Amino acid sequence: MDDEVVQRVFQEGGRDYFQQQPSTSTSTSSSSSILQSLPLHVSFDHGYYLLVKSIQELREKKEGLVTVGIGGPSGSGKTSLAEKVASVIGCTVIPMENYRGGTDEGTDLDSIDFDALIRNLEDLTEGKDTKIPVFDFHQKKRVGSKAIKSAMSGVVIVDGTYALHAKLRSLLDIRVAVVGGVHFSLLSKVRYDIGDSCSLDYLIDSIFPLFRKHIEPDLHHAQIRINNSFVSSFREAIYKLKCRSESPDGQSTFFLKDEAQTDNFIEMYLRPPSANEEARINDWIKVRQSGIRYYLSLGDQRIVDKNFIIRPKAEFEVGRMTLGGLLALGYNVVVSYKRASTSVNIGSLSLSLETIDTLGETFLVLRGTDRKTVGAEALRMGITGQWLTKSYLEMILERKGVPRLNTPPLVSATSVSHNQEKDIAAPKPIRTTPNLVYQLEDLAQPWTRSPTKSKMEPVLPTWHFASSDRSHGGSVATGSSAFRDTMKLAPMPDSYDLDRGLLLAVQGIQFLLENKSVPVIVGIGGPSGSGKTSLAHKMANIVGCEVVSLESYFRPEQVKDFKYDDFNSLDLPLLSKNIGDIKHGRKTKIPVFNLETGSRSCFKELEISEDCGVIIFEGVYALHPEIRKSLDLWIAVLKIRNDFDPVLSPESSLFVLKSNKQVAYQDILNILDSVKFCSSVQNFIDIYLRLPGTPANGHIAESDCVRVRICEGRFALLIREPIREGNFIIQPKVDFDISISTVSGLLNLGYQAVAYIEASALIYQDGKILIEVDHLQDAPSPYLQIKGVNKEAVAAAGSALKLDGSYTTKSYLQIILERLPLVERSYSGIHTHQAARLQELVESIQSQGGSTPSESSQSREVSPMDGIIEDMQCRIRRLERWHTINTVLWTFLMSALIGYSLYQRKRQ
Repeated sequence: MDDEVVQRVFQEGGRDYFQQQPSTSTSTSSSSSILQSLPLHVSFDHGYYLLVKSIQELREKKEGLVTVGIGGPSGSGKTSLAEKVASVIGCTVIPMENYRGGTDEGTDLDSIDFDALIRNLEDLTEGKDTKIPVFDFHQKKRVGSKAIKSAMSGVVIVDGTYALHAKLRSLLDIRVAVVGGVHFSLLSKVRYDIGDSCSLDYLIDSIFPLFRKHIEPDLHHAQIRINNSFVSSFREAIYKLKCRSESPDGQSTFFLKDEAQTDNFIEMYLRPPSANEEARINDWIKVRQSGIRYYLSLGDQRIVDKNFIIRPKAEFEVGRMTLGGLLALGYNVVVSYKRASTSVNIGSLSLSLETIDTLGETFLVLRGTDRKTVGAEALRMGITGQWLTKSYLEMILERKGVPRLNTPPLVSATSVSHNQEKDIAAPKPIRTTPNLVYQLEDLAQPWTRSPTKSKMEPVLPTWHFASSDRSHGGSVATGSSAFRDTMKLAPMPDSYDLDRGLLLAVQGIQFLLENKSVPVIVGIGGPSGSGKTSLAHKMANIVGCEVVSLESYFRPEQVKDFKYDDFNSLDLPLLSKNIGDIKHGRKTKIPVFNLETGSRSCFKELEISEDCGVIIFEGVYALHPEIRKSLDLWIAVLKIRNDFDPVLSPESSLFVLKSNKQVAYQDILNILDSVKFCSSVQNFIDIYLRLPGTPANGHIAESDCVRVRICEGRFALLIREPIREGNFIIQPKVDFDISISTVSGLLNLGYQAVAYIEASALIYQDGKILIEVDHLQDAPSPYLQIKGVNKEAVAAAGSALKLDGSYTTKSYLQIILERLPLVERSYSGIHTHQAARLQELVESIQSQGGSTPSESSQSREVSPMDGIIEDMQCRIRRLERWHTINTVLWTFLMSALIGYSLYQRKRQ
């Protein structure tokens, strides 16, 4: 990356750390810089990827600390982005909230101690240790400090609403702005509630007055601008079980611990100004006050399934001005109450005793992010109370009714203090002159605005039945078999994003359970890699049901011919029998297919209980007409738009450590859980296909190729753009199956097969850590890879195996090419004898994929020397014959040894 490019990127207030003259060299780098082509506006995933790559480039180019500022409004996703980056980079995150003074009002710019923050940043950039303050929001004061060592802070991220303020910009290397998120979802909702009479600018000025005046102008100085499309998502839902606590002392053993935390909240519900007397509580806005902090969520968003209350993570912090702005716009506080909570953490779960003053009752609440774990913990604790699925708001409204618009709100039994009355007063909106523009960057731009009403996402429609037999009319009983056979859910006219599609699918299942007899059979179909399996398991976690993959129904005889993507490969009679048994409430046995051996390993018994009543079938052909006729709900992942970016997304990434140090088998066993331990063997071939139009300059770069893996007769596309950080390789989980005809089609489209790697892998895992020992064909010693989703666990496993200091982040392709002498390489960069083998693989793929080798002979040139290829083929055949003889001899020798040992054991 040229110095002048860096200076151009970091102009207009960025740190000017390159003082030397630009390089006069006329040569250009073979790899372009990530900072040379930063797009103007990017998604959250893309912005995360660009930020990590930019940090890595700066650390390579400059000495000392790299400082990053992430700014934006509340609820936009700043903290989530900072935590994602910190989990990969291992940097220091400094929240600006710790620099507030004791007179803090939530979003007041004057309460930020910029001088202290600047001193801390300057100390770190100069290589000095420093101490940052720690602010306690309950006590409304600083309660101490936290030491940060400069040697451990190669990267520092400042996360806060005003992180891009003019006072800090000169100290920042990279400036990132994040807008959108649930913050602007509120504006969209408010605009929808009050109609078109109020402009969007007025909403921003009245609800978020400080955003227009102090935040928005700073966002235009960012180099990476992120539009976060996050909405209320059930992908990471919170599962709650709630019951009345007959005696608050019954669980005293839990709540008398030192770890128990006590909090007091005031919860208020605001009704829209245009709402009717009987407005749905889902249309209300909930504001929770905790000390001097305010948290907001959009309505009573939840799903009730059996005993569980399922809520999305949709709450975010706002300032006091937000509440005042909503009141000034005509929102009314219709219900308010006090909630006193004492909670303890039990592993990943939270157990709380919550007292509601208006109800005069105490409730026991168990929370967690996994449905099965929450249910199992409740059974283990022996909680036998009657589970409640109503919210506190519903309980209050049942007792006192919905307040009329001309009546004052419900007030808690305890009088509110004078300070608390002041907290919910409605201040006058702060207006700023719209024509007052000092710089071009201060102009309002669309990317900092919420969508207009015409562009807002529509409210989720409601499900209804469409009869396929009009003769029945409406006289058919809901529970009759005739109703079940003739009534189907009417299809939704539009497509939806994954979040809304997930919510709509769960609501569809609940609608079927309420109106039709159990069971409800759901099918999720879509192409490979579309996300149907992830969607199925997310739905199963919410509903609490089983998921059956259609891969279990492969015919072994078809699989031997590698016909994975052929509908005839499925055992349709067995599938139909299983579905028929499920419909009639009978136990059934579904197959278990082993993809490694290409055969059925066993059958497992399945029975859909009345308590659950739901089963999900997912697969490429789950919506085929022969299967669809047996389903109650059809879900196509193409109609649910999955915007998951397989290359850039940080979700579900694997942390990988790679080393060629020799490790004993027993040492591997010692660090894995013996109870959950399992092992397997895989043989695979990776073929690298160069993208059409990429010049063949004698070098092979992985970034110019797609990688196809052939493993046990299956083909998978590996689209990975890993991030290398220190000793770690961070890989997204984006491998998905393709057919051999797809690979053949890529070759016909002009992709060139330029390299391949043949290897065998020994895999050991315990559910948390996976250790893979790869034996590469052209490498003298095996390579060991430690993989896991938890970075610390992977690092601990590497240390336990004494691999520290031996790690490499190079790919296998790089390792093999570096070992290859230049004189033995062909024009494409691989060994000449590999070219012959590669040509055989390509011809085999094209013949099985339905195309002839002649159809793409121009697109798969692997060697210009046909004579050398023929000679190499002869050598390979001779080596294969010797290998066969060698195998027979070794087999005979091992048989003799085993027989002798058995003979000796028998004599003893």
